[in-house]
Amino acid sequence: QVQLAESGGGLVQTGDSLRLSCAASGVPFVRYVMGWFRQAPGKEREFVAAIHWGGVTTVYADSVKGRFTISRDNTRNTLWLQMNNLKPDDTAVYYCAGRYGSSLSYERRRYEYWGQGTQVTVSS
Repeated sequence: QVQLAESGGGLVQTGDSLRLSCAASGVPFVRYVMGWFRQAPGKEREFVAAIHWGGVTTVYADSVKGRFTISRDNTRNTLWLQMNNLKPDDTAVYYCAGRYGSSLSYERRRYEYWGQGTQVTVSS
């Protein structure tokens, strides 16, 4: 029943911006902690950002802090990741993820539901 679908990826140049979206269905969205992870070829999937139920409390990986912003609209069942000043090392497949819970987490295993991913490629 649970579906998470990312969109908004693409090919951009260093310094450009992208906004990724994640549409959620089949879940009580307001009670899900949501996050973004990314995985580059041959690398482990790594944490990017997470957001609590009300959209006020957020946490970011150091590598994206100050450049990326996670947000959500519970009335629209939508999660976003605004990415500014993109760098080549941001190149990865980006995944949205959700967990039914009340605390934020950096850990992949804590997230129960995952989207299929959207490719972000940043050229020099």
